[in-house]
Amino acid sequence: MRSEADARALIEGRHGDPFAVLGPHGGWVHAFLPGAQTVEVVAREGEEVLASLQQTDPAGLFEGPVSREVPYRLRIQWPGGVQEAEDIYSFGPQLGEMDLYLFAEGRHRELGKVFGAQATTVDGVPGVRFAVWAPNAQRVSVVGDFNSWDGRRNVMRQRVEAGVWELFIPRLTPGTVYKYEIRGHDGRIQPLKADPVALAAQLAPATASIVVDPAPHSWGDAEWMARRAAAGAPDAPMAIYEVHPTSWWKSDRNEAPDWDGLSDRLIPYLTRMGFTHVELLPIMEHPFGGSWGYQPLGLFAPTARFGTPDGFARFVDRCHQAGIGVILDWVPAHFPTDAHGLGRFDGTALYEHSDPREGFHQDWNTLIYNFGRNEVRGFLIASGLHWLEHYHVDGLRVDAVASMLYRDYSRKHGEWVPNQYGGRENLEAVAFLREMNTVVNERCPGALMIAEESTAWPGVTRPVEEGGLGFHYKWNMGWMHDTLHYMQEDAINRRWHHDQMTFGLVYAFSERFVLPLSHDEVVHGKGSLLGKMTGDAWQKRANLRAYLGFMWSHPGKKLIFMGIELAQPTEWNHDISLPWYLLDDPGHAGVQDLVADLNAAYRAVPALHRRDTSPDGFSWVIGDDRDQSVFAFYRWGEWGDAPVLVVCNMTPVPRENYRIGVPSEGTWHEIVNTDAARYGGSNMGNGGTVEAEAIASHGQEHSLLLTLPPLATVVLSTAPLPTAAPASLPGA
Repeated sequence: MRSEADARALIEGRHGDPFAVLGPHGGWVHAFLPGAQTVEVVAREGEEVLASLQQTDPAGLFEGPVSREVPYRLRIQWPGGVQEAEDIYSFGPQLGEMDLYLFAEGRHRELGKVFGAQATTVDGVPGVRFAVWAPNAQRVSVVGDFNSWDGRRNVMRQRVEAGVWELFIPRLTPGTVYKYEIRGHDGRIQPLKADPVALAAQLAPATASIVVDPAPHSWGDAEWMARRAAAGAPDAPMAIYEVHPTSWWKSDRNEAPDWDGLSDRLIPYLTRMGFTHVELLPIMEHPFGGSWGYQPLGLFAPTARFGTPDGFARFVDRCHQAGIGVILDWVPAHFPTDAHGLGRFDGTALYEHSDPREGFHQDWNTLIYNFGRNEVRGFLIASGLHWLEHYHVDGLRVDAVASMLYRDYSRKHGEWVPNQYGGRENLEAVAFLREMNTVVNERCPGALMIAEESTAWPGVTRPVEEGGLGFHYKWNMGWMHDTLHYMQEDAINRRWHHDQMTFGLVYAFSERFVLPLSHDEVVHGKGSLLGKMTGDAWQKRANLRAYLGFMWSHPGKKLIFMGIELAQPTEWNHDISLPWYLLDDPGHAGVQDLVADLNAAYRAVPALHRRDTSPDGFSWVIGDDRDQSVFAFYRWGEWGDAPVLVVCNMTPVPRENYRIGVPSEGTWHEIVNTDAARYGGSNMGNGGTVEAEAIASHGQEHSLLLTLPPLATVVLSTAPLPTAAPASLPGA
């Protein structure tokens, strides 16, 4: 009943349309079951034998007429026993026309629920539906232990209109390990490929995908989700703790905890320290741990390094119930070249550009997504939405945005391809980012999109409808570079670099900024943040405390990488735990206490956050005392909020009787002094309060006569610091 050509193609694994010849056709059933001894067709309901199929080729071809055409299963006698299962080629097309249409348009927002491996029930039969995009393949098969990794057995149906291959395999269950075997456009078998939309993967270095349990997580974070928009608003205090989960804490056996173990330790720590959000380095599945997640291949799968996908959901849920937002680093800028990954997925440059001048990152030896291709753009947007919607994540920090925006990023003349107008801007990437941010705003109210963008690209946080990229926040890389360079100068030389501390205020309100002291500043030979400070051991810690005080009182949301609050003296090592033993030293414990107190003041004092993105929330008092390396500025809240005066002395020389004009009379309270004894300082200051005098100074009718401690930041306000942050504050 089948042609010899069809038979040879099936046997040799070359047939691209097995549904045309296998399964039920005209009262006959055809099967290809290499290694089977006998095959019977049995009615799905009951035990009626509809046919005993005849073996027509020793390679495993069987066929025969059935007594009546009803839903059936195959009873297969293998050398090791009998198996009964429905015939995969008896099921019709699986994906709806709208799914295929939206996918081809790049507008399918729920690929994680449709593509990949979905445990489901079809015609009353439980199993797994697979769907993968491989438009240039001659043949695609699902392979795994269930079919001895034989690509001839479970060949998929091609939906030509969208370049998608699909297959429902009955009786497979969650936990099944699988990959795709792809015969490329040139007839060559590709290396076995992991599923681009897999929801789980094997623990590295294994690389197969895993079918997940479709049961949804039972969320308990409704209260948080209802108020999270306020927690990330421009007028809210945002203090972000950046974490590499593998190395934040490890056991005595140098083993990192799973998601539940991390929750048990990290969440109480975040609460005690007063951070409003935790930001995780990429936890999307990635083959090489040394990339810290920045070379991901599983953009829909939480890494197996910390347990199951539901374990990650529990982590997010527990963070939310503790009032802590969760931000994930997300990497749409590039992907690694591992053979099992996205590179030349169907034998062609599918996800990437074929021209290496557009499709290869020289800096990272990675491939660049083709943002101009509908399916690729839709794949990436669906990935971002998957984390925000399925896992209730509160924000995505988009990595390496600058590398996406410029076609000549880190390239010499002649190594890049101009855009259609001859320019260096990557117009396709710009369109992708605008679409991504627009969709997130529409579908995920309160979720944040944060750009790591290191250039002066205009309007990164301007709304898309106003011509911007539409991000909610941008990392202020310029502020970080300038101020760190200043702090690395010996105090005696800082007068010559005074502008590096003040220049950030020239553009501080041109975007909505996050001030980042991230992992990038404590790796690759850069040393630790403490190590960047100058002077002896005491002065290094004093410099660090003063710098953190300056940062927390400066306009912009706050972010520090784990270990900075410990005054870690050595560069971060991702292979070992943070040096928690340092807290046995009062000097290191003092820096940790300071960070907690800065967070408390930041959240409790409205002037430190309410007008964070408005120039009306900041004004200089003294910005030009370069000879003494002193800075003084005001932070202003809304009408009725107590003003804040911030004074920084960036030399080891105490300044007595330093007069600064203030806008009101009465008592000013010293709400933060980074030189306090409890932080490891010399305990100089103003005794907790200072009275304004009716002596004009700096354009004000009143002034304070202050003692400025050495290498310290002092924060004063007309209102004392509340004993506890108000419960109504977001994240409190």
